[in-house]
Amino acid sequence: MFDDAQVARLAAELHEAERSRVQVEHFSRRYPGMTVEDGYRVSRAWVARKCAEGRTVRGHKIGLTSRAMQQASQIDEPDFGTLLDDMFFEPGALPTARFIAPRVEVELAFVLERRLQGEQVSVDDVLAATAYVTPAVEIIDARIEQFDRHTRAMRKVQDTISDNAANAGIVLGGRRVHPREVDLPWCGAILRLNGVVEETGLAAGVQGHPAIGIAWLARKLAPWGECLEPGQVVLAGSFTRPVAARAGDRFEADYGALGRFEFHFTG
Repeated sequence: MFDDAQVARLAAELHEAERSRVQVEHFSRRYPGMTVEDGYRVSRAWVARKCAEGRTVRGHKIGLTSRAMQQASQIDEPDFGTLLDDMFFEPGALPTARFIAPRVEVELAFVLERRLQGEQVSVDDVLAATAYVTPAVEIIDARIEQFDRHTRAMRKVQDTISDNAANAGIVLGGRRVHPREVDLPWCGAILRLNGVVEETGLAAGVQGHPAIGIAWLARKLAPWGECLEPGQVVLAGSFTRPVAARAGDRFEADYGALGRFEFHFTG
């Protein structure tokens, strides 16, 4: 495992990469023994550094929720990252200069009204603790190269985890509904890019039910002595593939009965 000094150095690299918008080389290639646990320690150190500079934690994200993505990443469970206050955007203009290589994913967000804590949290517990569910778009980004500059190999899951599970932004829109008012697996969305349908999907693509990942995350945090707190926003995972975004691109996320919203990346 990485020692504390190594964790701090890699967290500092990510911090500088985000600031400069210059990606760094794969940690997993430079440190072949890197583990998933090392990745989470680096991510936590980076988040702690941001919080020391004034950021606040507003929630969490869950990634790699589809079976296809887990198989491609050679893991058997999702990953997770932290949502900070400066990652939240209103529908409308998004600052392209804030990101390196942004991509858009369609999700559902759970907003909690009660604490979820412990290693026995169930889907029913999640539904009971949720104030409302609302449409959400996650902006994912990478401070670590997708393909290694030397070998062209794809980055590994350890890299993505250390990079705060590739999280960079979140846009909330549409209707707020109680999770028992709708059949969550059947909630769907159409994502349009510049007027063209790029992706469609159902929330069932997130492990069969989007609340499954929320329960998993609560259990996953328990050994760290952490939990999901009231008021926090938790992104349940994407049910579409990520769509690349460039300056000037306009997106529409249409969730049918749950509403629709638009956003664009500034030129």
